[in-house]
Amino acid sequence: MNASLTRARPKTLALGLVQALEDRIRVGTLAVGDKLPTEAAIMAEFEVSRTVVREAISKLQAAGLVETRHGIGTFVLGLGEGGPFRIGAEQMATLNDVVAVLELRIGLETEAAALAAQRRSDEQLAAMREAVAAFAAAAKAGRDAVTADFQLHLEIARATGNPHFERLMGTLGAPSIPRARLASLRAVGDEDAAAQRDYLLRVNAEHESIVDAIAARDAEAARAAMRTHLANSRERRRRAAQALQEAR
Repeated sequence: MNASLTRARPKTLALGLVQALEDRIRVGTLAVGDKLPTEAAIMAEFEVSRTVVREAISKLQAAGLVETRHGIGTFVLGLGEGGPFRIGAEQMATLNDVVAVLELRIGLETEAAALAAQRRSDEQLAAMREAVAAFAAAAKAGRDAVTADFQLHLEIARATGNPHFERLMGTLGAPSIPRARLASLRAVGDEDAAAQRDYLLRVNAEHESIVDAIAARDAEAARAAMRTHLANSRERRRRAAQALQEAR
């Protein structure tokens, strides 16, 4: 059975498939307007029946995440953009906007990390380790590590056992991860690829500290490690914003 369906122990295969597809929408692997793979492709990838696929698609439609155009296919609508709370791309347009979202995340995710340390399962811890490894691999190769970055934070929210943390993190989505981090580095003078890679590896060391504390079931250490990680990111964005302002 596909790991993405089993690690969170969903009540049914259809709910597991819904969760896996929602994750892809959240991290941007499936973007708004993208066409979902065919039923046959989903069946093959997740090793489920056509009935399971159709049930999952039906649930995604009911949640307003996708729409099916008969004779054409099923397309991504997004993650509840008409809901009462949403941070859109237009609200992440500047470094100051990014700082504001990081302040929100500090309040949310420090407590999520503490709860995850108390409640996480072995499967959830393995999913966190997998995301950390994916981030490190992307950083070493000089690739965009945003997807793995967001996946780690989503897995931590999921491990709280409180669905509201996961839903709110999902509402924030991958745009809440500072996608401009490499541009920010260039703004403060770190132009070469080696410096960018070293920066991302330092971020990954912060990730490892968070996950190690969660693995040890040390709630206070997890809370502190998450606060340090997000506060460091906030300060890096603040310095970059200041450098841009001074350069004008």
